[in-house]
Amino acid sequence: MAGHQTYEEQKALVFKGLMLLGAITIVEVVIALLAKGHLIHGVKFTEGFGHYLYMLLMIGFSLYKAYFIIFFFMHMAYEVRGLALSVLLPTALLVWAIIAFFQEGNSWGNRRELIKEKNEERVKPVPAGQPQGYILSKDDFRNKI
Repeated sequence: MAGHQTYEEQKALVFKGLMLLGAITIVEVVIALLAKGHLIHGVKFTEGFGHYLYMLLMIGFSLYKAYFIIFFFMHMAYEVRGLALSVLLPTALLVWAIIAFFQEGNSWGNRRELIKEKNEERVKPVPAGQPQGYILSKDDFRNKI
């Protein structure tokens, strides 16, 4: 556990943290503007490897900022291990639940589109010589083979 710090040391630490968070935020904004084609016209990372790299960088920067804020500004770094884990485990489960719910919602959406396509299919009319509700016998199946 860290020793006691003076007011001036704490104040300097807070300003260093704010400067770091500000610098990371500026880098995030520049990367986002570059990826969307606002800084260099004609260069966009909307698909392929560039898009995945852009998304990975944004997620990484966001996770680092969340870690920094929780561990230093919310003083979680100075707590005992059990308390830190009791906060991190429900957070990890919440993130997992959000990902699972998005996946489930996507699956429901895809299934709904399939149902709409099936509802729009037209039924073939019954041939003229065949009565409606005609049931094939075993002989009809043997003749088709």
